[in-house]
Amino acid sequence: MKFIPLIWVNLKRKKMRTMLTIGSFAVALFLFGLLTVIHSAFSHQVKIAGADRLVVRNRISLIMPLPISYKQRLAQVSGVKSVTFGSWFGGVYQTERNFFPQFAIDSETYLSIFSEYSVAPEQWELFMKDRQGCLIGEGLIERFGWKIGDRIPIQGTIFPGLWEFNICGIFKGKTPESDTKQFWFHYKYLDERDSSTKGLVGWYYVQLSDPSQADRIAQTIDEMFANSPYETATETEKAFAAGFLKQMGNIQFVLICIGSVIFFTLLLITGSNMAIAVRERTNEIAVMKTLGFSGIRILFLILAESIIYAFVGGTIGLGLCKLYTLQGDPTNGMLIIFELSHAYIALGLGISAMVGFLAGIIPSCLAMRLNIVDAMRRI
Repeated sequence: MKFIPLIWVNLKRKKMRTMLTIGSFAVALFLFGLLTVIHSAFSHQVKIAGADRLVVRNRISLIMPLPISYKQRLAQVSGVKSVTFGSWFGGVYQTERNFFPQFAIDSETYLSIFSEYSVAPEQWELFMKDRQGCLIGEGLIERFGWKIGDRIPIQGTIFPGLWEFNICGIFKGKTPESDTKQFWFHYKYLDERDSSTKGLVGWYYVQLSDPSQADRIAQTIDEMFANSPYETATETEKAFAAGFLKQMGNIQFVLICIGSVIFFTLLLITGSNMAIAVRERTNEIAVMKTLGFSGIRILFLILAESIIYAFVGGTIGLGLCKLYTLQGDPTNGMLIIFELSHAYIALGLGISAMVGFLAGIIPSCLAMRLNIVDAMRRI
C-alpha cells in the first residue's frame, strides 16, 4: 500500500499516453463484451432446449412442410408421451423493423409440452374460444405496450393478406431464460384461411416419456416415414437449435478469432508503452536502486502500473458495454436475450489483468536486472 502514491505519480507522468492506453483497453473490452453478448444470444436456444423433446421436420429443409396426419402416427410410437406442432408465420407488424417470432400452434397440446410457459386459466379459456385469438409473450407486451383486448393487424409475407388477431392472454416464462418475445395463434385459423398449406404444418415437437430413449425413438420415427413423399429428419431439440445456429455460420470461431486479434493488439500496444516508460525512467530506476529499492520491488512497481492500465481500461469498457445492453435489444427482436452476464464481466476483467501482466513482464524484468552503473551512464 505504501507504494501506491509512487505508482500514481508514474501514471500521471505522461497523461496523454496513460489516457490512450486506458482508452485502448476500454474500446477492446467494450467490443469483447458486445461479442460475448451476441454469442450468448445466438446460443441461448441451445442452452434452454428441453431434454425430453424431439423436433421432427421435413428431411429436405426446415421450410418444407409435413402433413398434419403425421400427428396421430407419431403419438403411436412407443415411448412418445405427447405430440404437438407449429408453423412459422413470418408476418410484419406496421413496419418491417418490428420483427418478432409468430407461430401458428396446435393450441390444444402446445402449452402442455412447453411447460416452461404459463398462462392464466381465464386467459387461456378466452383464447380457446376465439378462433382469431392470440397469446402474446410478456416481452412483446413490454415492447409494444399492448394489452388484453387489443386487436393486432399483421401483414402476411409468407401468407399474403392482412391478418387480424385479438389479444386474449399473456404468457410468461417460469424461468428468466424463457423466450417471452413470441406471438402464438391458432393453427386452425391459418389452415382455414390459407388454402396453399391446408393440411400441412411446419414441424412437430415430440415429448418423450424417457429422454434416454431419444436416439431410438428418433430412428424409429424416421424409418416410419422413409420413402414417403414427406420424409422426416428427427433430432433432439438441443441438436435442432445447434444446427439452426450453424446455418448462420461458425459464430463461436469468428468471435474467438476477433477476440484473439483484439487482445494480441492490446498486448503489443501496452508492452510497447511500458518498454518506452521504463527506458524513459532508466536513470530514476538506477537512483531508486541506489536508495535501497530491491529488484523485486522495481519489478512489482512496473508490473502494477501495467496491470492498472489494463484493469481500469477494462472496467470502463465493460461498464459502458453493460450500460449499452441495459437499453435493450438493438435488433428489435432478432436476439432473444441481450445481456452482459456477471460471469463474462469477471472473465473480461481477468483477461484484462492477464494482458496487463504479460505486457509488463518483460519491461519489468529488464528494469529489475538493470545495472546501476550502466543506467547512470545513459542519458
